[in-house]
Amino acid sequence: MAISKDKKKGILEKLEKIFSEAKAVAFLNFSGLTVHNATGLRRTLKDAGVGYFVAKKTLIRKALAGKKIDGGLPVLDGEIGVAFSEEPTAPARESHSFAKKIEKGLRLVGGIFEGKFLDEKTALSIALIPSRKTLEAQFVNLINSPIQRFVVALSEVAKKKVN
Repeated sequence: MAISKDKKKGILEKLEKIFSEAKAVAFLNFSGLTVHNATGLRRTLKDAGVGYFVAKKTLIRKALAGKKIDGGLPVLDGEIGVAFSEEPTAPARESHSFAKKIEKGLRLVGGIFEGKFLDEKTALSIALIPSRKTLEAQFVNLINSPIQRFVVALSEVAKKKVN
């Protein structure tokens, strides 16, 4: 179905706003995604603070045409959705984790990270980076681990001296 010029103009403005304000963007191919899974994807992304917008590829290309982004636009094949967020790894990470749950119908095809276009492989490597909270927890655990071992060793020494 054809979209009116006014609606296209509104979509283009929204895409330009997304690409200028978001710190990271992930391009998702959602060909073959069921309505139930599409609703689940939107809900999952919203809960993680990630926006999601579906637009025609020609409008996505037009919105990106004026932006100063290094590299070449990844191949956008099939039906494309745009996930975006202020948290740099969230769009790729959340969409990839959802794609693993449903096994088919959703695929990460690229993105924009730190002012550079990413291909599918690089976007996937970004998706595997844990969230900031998880990284902070791992760091605290790493710092705390030697202290815990030291305390356990001291308690064992104290038990031997009591006996």
